[in-house]
Amino acid sequence: MWGKVFDSQEVPVPDRVEAWRDVTARTLIPNEFTIDRAAEFRASLRAATLGEAQMTALTYASMASRRTPRLIRRSDPEMYAVGLILRGRQVIVQDRSEAPLGAGDLVVYSTSHPYTAVVEAGQDTAASVVVQVPRAMVPVSSNRVDGILAARMPGHEGVGGLLAHFLTHVATDTASYRPADGQRLGGVLVDLITAWLAHHLDAEDQTPAETRRHMQFLKIQDFIRRHLGDAELSPDTVAAAHHVSLRTLHRLFHAHAHGATVSSYIRHQRLTMARRDLADPRLAARPVRAIAARWGFTRPADFTRAFRTAYRTTPIDYRRASRPADPGAHR
Repeated sequence: MWGKVFDSQEVPVPDRVEAWRDVTARTLIPNEFTIDRAAEFRASLRAATLGEAQMTALTYASMASRRTPRLIRRSDPEMYAVGLILRGRQVIVQDRSEAPLGAGDLVVYSTSHPYTAVVEAGQDTAASVVVQVPRAMVPVSSNRVDGILAARMPGHEGVGGLLAHFLTHVATDTASYRPADGQRLGGVLVDLITAWLAHHLDAEDQTPAETRRHMQFLKIQDFIRRHLGDAELSPDTVAAAHHVSLRTLHRLFHAHAHGATVSSYIRHQRLTMARRDLADPRLAARPVRAIAARWGFTRPADFTRAFRTAYRTTPIDYRRASRPADPGAHR
C-alpha cells in the first residue's frame, strides 16, 4: 500500500531542492519553498492511496513553504489537508489564523486558501503525516470548517486521539494489504476526519447517522484494546461502559466488524497481543501463564486451548519456534 516516492540521499546534493519541489507538487500540491541551507537539505516522502484520500508520510529539514494565490489559480484540487506532527516544531498561517504546532498536534488547512508553513527542525529533520481528502467528501459545512483552518488541535485524547492513533498506526504498519483494504481504510479515515471536525465545530448533529455509528464503533474498539487485561471484559461490560444496550452493541459489530462478534473480537485481540509477547525475546523469561494473565486469560488451560485453535500450535511451541537460531548449535 505504501510506496517510497522520494529520498534525498538518492539525489545529487545540487538537485535535491528542485527534486523536492517537483515531487511534492505531484504527490501533494504545488508550493513555493524557501530553504536556507540547500546544500544540507534532507527529506523523504512515502505515499499511500486510501480510497479517495491520499496519505503521505514525510520527513524534512528546516524550511518554509507557501501556497500562493497564483498557484491556487493555476490548480486547486479543492481538498482539506489534515496534518499530524510527529517530530519538530512547525507554524502554519492561513486566513489570519496562526497555529504553532509540536509533536502530537493536529491541524486542518485548505488547498483553496493561501497559507504559509514554517518548519524548525534544528540539526535534525521534522516529521509529519498529511492526509488530503476532497472537500466534497466531508459532510460538514465548508463555511464552518473555514473557521477552524490553521487552528492547533491536540491529538492526545478524545476524537483527536483516535484520529492521531489511526494515522500513526497506518503510517508505521509494515503489514501487507490487499487493494480492497485501502478502499475500506479510506472510508474509515474520512469518517474519522468528519467526526473530528464536527467535534471541534460542535456540529455532531450535522454529521450523517452512519458516520456517527461508525465513530461509536471505533471508540468501542479502542476501549476494548485498552482493557484487554481486564478479566471481566465482556460484551455486557463494554455495553455498560458506553451506555448502550447489548442489542445495540451487537448490531454495531454486525454492521462494522466484518463478521466478528463482540466476544470473538475480544478473544482475537487478546490472542494477538499474547502471541506478540510470546515472540518478544525481551520477555523470554516471563512464564507463559503470566503472559496469558496479562491479556485477560485467567485459566492457563483455556488460553492454551484458544491459542491452539487459532494458530494450530501451543503457546510453548510457538515461543520455541519464534526464538532466533543459536549460532553455536551447528558447530
